Amino acid sequence: MSTWSEYAVWWQLHPLTFLGAIPAAPTAVGDATVEHRLDGLEPWLDYLVELGCNGLALGPIFASESHGYDTTDHYRIDPKLGTDEDFARLVERCRARGVRLLLDGVFNHVGRGFPAFRDVLEHGRASRYASWFRTDFDEPGTDGDGFAYACFEGHRHLVALNHAEPEVREYVSGVMRHWLERGADGWRLDAAYAVPHDFWHETIGRVRGEGHQNAWFVGEYIHGDYTAAVREGALDSVTQYELWKAIWSSLNDGNFFELAWALDRHNGYTDAQLPLTFVGNHDVTRLASRLEDERCLPHALAILLTVAGIPSIYAGDEQAFRGVKYERADGDAEIRPAFPPQGPAGLAPHGRPVFRLHQDLIGLRRRHPWLVRARTRVLRLEKLAFAYEVRDPDGDAALAVLLNLADREQVFPVGPAGARRILASRGSGWNGLVEAHGWAILDLRP
Repeated sequence: MSTWSEYAVWWQLHPLTFLGAIPAAPTAVGDATVEHRLDGLEPWLDYLVELGCNGLALGPIFASESHGYDTTDHYRIDPKLGTDEDFARLVERCRARGVRLLLDGVFNHVGRGFPAFRDVLEHGRASRYASWFRTDFDEPGTDGDGFAYACFEGHRHLVALNHAEPEVREYVSGVMRHWLERGADGWRLDAAYAVPHDFWHETIGRVRGEGHQNAWFVGEYIHGDYTAAVREGALDSVTQYELWKAIWSSLNDGNFFELAWALDRHNGYTDAQLPLTFVGNHDVTRLASRLEDERCLPHALAILLTVAGIPSIYAGDEQAFRGVKYERADGDAEIRPAFPPQGPAGLAPHGRPVFRLHQDLIGLRRRHPWLVRARTRVLRLEKLAFAYEVRDPDGDAALAVLLNLADREQVFPVGPAGARRILASRGSGWNGLVEAHGWAILDLRP
């Protein structure tokens, strides 16, 4: 694994919607007017640094038919966002601020306008690209194409690649190398769970073997065996959806037993890799809308930023943006809004307290960099009261995180006498006292 990634705190965004390129009518391949929207990210780079982050994780930026996940050309910046020159300027601006850049690699599927698939549509089984896709030319299909093909989770406009095809493996590794050479620091591998492990092992191995040993690769895994995915796929990290669910679910249900179970499993995962941890991203209902009691939002953030792993903040969550994910054609609209075109100055002031809380907790993580590999141990476990210790596996440093969901204050007799309060809700933290619906983080060093 790259050493720099252990110190990364990502700020993630979906560029096409963030920069106002969507909603827009889909454009035919090659017909799109170039819009230089990527330059609009510059003022947000200072904002993410002010927040405490040092990494920019971008959603899809390559030529696509609509939302970015229906790619038509992995070697071309989406005209709705800009050009190669715009990307080069973004890289320079990130470097000037010490900001790492993570790209979104959509390599499980492509759009129907992908040139190789268009060739198959035109020439059928005679196409030299017929083996790039999982096609069945003996079946008529359902789209009037004259043949059947595999797609991504029932979405016929997302055509699944054939990951056993050597040319597909060479194509994907070539794309990865190209953009790493252009200044990217790593790849988020979209829908990695739908791709055979050996595909990632081979393609990532090729890229590392050609001068990119320091690149970071994180696979999107919603379920399954995270440890096997890392081991067999040569990945550095996976998305920790199991912890994401346990955080908001335990807070909503008033049941910390679920969180304790997930943290125990999280210890096991971090023995093998450092997962990408989060409480929000571009695919899920925003935290402020997911939580049934807004008083629980600081608890969720305290958990995220004190446990092991590499944390990611979804743009807008640090301002307590709201938005619900729906299972319908426009179901992502609320969770992927356009941000103010004038930059951070256009944000409403009422989000500032949550922004400040993020700053405080990210700052705590910066002052305790060992948290990336911390081991978690339960100190007190009740349905509405939870305390856990996070300890440096290679030293004496340790913190205690105290969480209270009850309607009354509680005393947590943890740690040595006089344990020092680092951060807490108002009225919490002295001698283990935590106010009703409060939280506290203590330094356990004597």
